[in-house]
Amino acid sequence: MPLWRLPDHFSDVLPSEARQLESLRFAALETLRTWGYELVAPPLLEHLGALTTGTAQDLEAVMFKLVDPASGALLGIRADVTPQVARIDAHLLNRQSPTRLCYCAPALRSVPSDAFSQRELLQLGAELFGHVGAEADFEIQDLALAVLKKLGVTAAAKNVTLALSHSGVLTAVFEAHPPLRSVQAALLQALQTK
Repeated sequence: MPLWRLPDHFSDVLPSEARQLESLRFAALETLRTWGYELVAPPLLEHLGALTTGTAQDLEAVMFKLVDPASGALLGIRADVTPQVARIDAHLLNRQSPTRLCYCAPALRSVPSDAFSQRELLQLGAELFGHVGAEADFEIQDLALAVLKKLGVTAAAKNVTLALSHSGVLTAVFEAHPPLRSVQAALLQALQTK
């Protein structure tokens, strides 16, 4: 195999695409900034345990792992930026009022999600911490629509999916329909893996 050939599901971003990608990244982050979201940039590499706590446990299966030669600790290359942003909010900022954070950073997957996907992703996101209720949910949805509009994505665009999830909805369903509790674990697993 030639040394210049990239691993499967990785690709170079050539000049014209790189310019377009940077323009889109800038427009999206500028929109997030105008909505009051502060940019954070967590490291690509972190202790494995920090990357796989809480709801991020399912990410360990698709995460690149390595041993730190300096400390012998098990490290992971992030497969998703969201758990790191949650860590920043909870342990570094620890604000008493709602915190609005955003990011645009690479993430790596050891396994592609399908035959046509890349294993190196550029993940853009916004997180609203410390505010519960419908207002926070509506804000994130409106923000997502504003970013898509700024990027020129219209309702007529193909291959655009807005996936919404909220644990409170599922909890209410299980409370309203007790027979579903027998399949609760399987249903939660299916939802987590989409």
